[in-house]
This record gives sequence, structure tokens and C-alpha cells, in this order.
Amino acid sequence: MKGIYSALLISFDEKGDLDEKGIRNIIRYNIDVMKVDGLYVGGSTGENFMISTEMKKRVFEIAKDEAKNDVKLIAQVGSINLFEAVELGKFATELGYDSLSAVTPFYYKFDFEEIKNYYMTIVNETNNNMIIYSIPFLTGVNMNVTQFGELLSHDKIIGIKFTAGDFYLLERVRKAFPNKLIYAGFDEMLLPAVALGVDGAIGSTYNVTGKIAKEIFDLTKAGKLELAREKQTYLNDIIEAILSNGLYQTIKEILKLKGVESEGYCRLPMKKLSPEKIEKAKEIGKKFL
Repeated sequence: MKGIYSALLISFDEKGDLDEKGIRNIIRYNIDVMKVDGLYVGGSTGENFMISTEMKKRVFEIAKDEAKNDVKLIAQVGSINLFEAVELGKFATELGYDSLSAVTPFYYKFDFEEIKNYYMTIVNETNNNMIIYSIPFLTGVNMNVTQFGELLSHDKIIGIKFTAGDFYLLERVRKAFPNKLIYAGFDEMLLPAVALGVDGAIGSTYNVTGKIAKEIFDLTKAGKLELAREKQTYLNDIIEAILSNGLYQTIKEILKLKGVESEGYCRLPMKKLSPEKIEKAKEIGKKFL
């Protein structure tokens, strides 16, 4: 379960329906060209929180059918609706996903006991592995080492997707739970996260920068920090350019530039790129990738 995982992009058609052929092509590009170790399916990058339960299930089916056992698969099933999370968790488990993941419940100010019950319910109902998805800047949920420990004490809760800038907390969690998996969630801080001992990373840009991320990961692990810094700087130049143009839309345009056939639309209310931004996306792809 270690290594570099792409947070899988999902292609939609202009009406907002799933572009199944495009999704399969994106999966194959990740596996065959980017050489990622796994796919994180149904996360923020997959525009998961804007699609129906049935669409989420179909995405899980497509990803498993296309990837088969070529790479490890993690199904993000988290939802503000716990009943949906359990339903999706059971569905992904039956499909054979290697682990579930779930974002902390958001919007309402849930206390820790409510958050703990949420995770324990999903795990106990599905009997599958679970990776906590901690992304405080979007959910508003901050947990400390003790709270992470209460969750990780369950044998089936095997790790954390740590998408936060608090690297002191990351180091403390790494020290406290050496036998649990920790994945870095910020692509632009991959090198320092690996230096602090994470087991892998899960990121949006790895759909087009997976090979670079793997180099950073391996170089840092090998102590070749000067080369790793050069690669991280290059990766951050790409990330900066992509973010300035529209994250998911730009990555989808770069994929099309690389010959990945897909409709490549995002789902409303995400906007389409203007013709000028489409050209900018192509420029980014040609310049860096």
C-alpha cells in the first residue's frame, strides 16, 4: 500500500454525465505512463461531492474493472451522510478495493465523539481497511495526536491521508504511530513529507506528474536531497502554473494534449475554461510535460 497514488480525475461530458471511455483512458494513462503505485478513487479530485450515489458506484466499478489488480485501489467513501458512506463502503468492499478512505464529516461542527462514531460505524459495517482523510482547510476538522490515536487503535484503521500544512503534527503522528500508513496530501510539499517519513503520497497533479513525484519520493528516501529539491522545484513550477489556470480543468486539458481521449469536462458548478485558458493549459503541458 506504499508509494505514489493519483487522486483519480473523472471525465464528464458536457451535460455532466460520466464519460466512461474517458475515465478508462485516464486510468490507463496513470497506470501505463505515469507508473503510479495506486489510485485514490472518489476523492475531491474526482468531483465526488457533486455527484449522485449511483454515479459514485459506477466510478468505483469502472476503476476496478479497468485497473483490475495492476495497482492498489483506495475507495474514498466519506460523506456527510453516514448511511451513504456505509452503502458505498460495502459496495467498494464487494468490488475488491484494497482499502476504504473517508473524509472527516464536514459542514456541521461535529465533536470528536461524533467523528469517531462515524469512522467506527463505516469500519464495523464494511469490515474493510480504512484510511482517515484529514483535510482541515476544507472540512474545518482539526485532530490532535491523541484523537488520531483513538481512531488508529482500531486494527482496521490502517492510516491517514494527511492533507495539512502542519508538519510538526505530521512528525508527531509519524513518531507516535510508526506501524500505520501515512500519505502526504499536498503535492507541493512532497519532499519534506517524505523526509519526515511518510509511506506514500496521494495527489491530483500526479495524473500528469506521477513520474516526477516517484522520482522525488525515491530520491528523498535515498538521501539524495539536492536532486530531490531540483525535482520538487520543477514540480512546484508545474503546480503553480496549473493552479493559476484552474486545477482540474487544466489537468484534463493537459491529458488531452498527451493523447488521452476524453470529453474532459468538469461537473457544474465548476466552470469551463475560456478559449484563452485552454490555450494556456496546452502551453503548460508543452512547456513542462
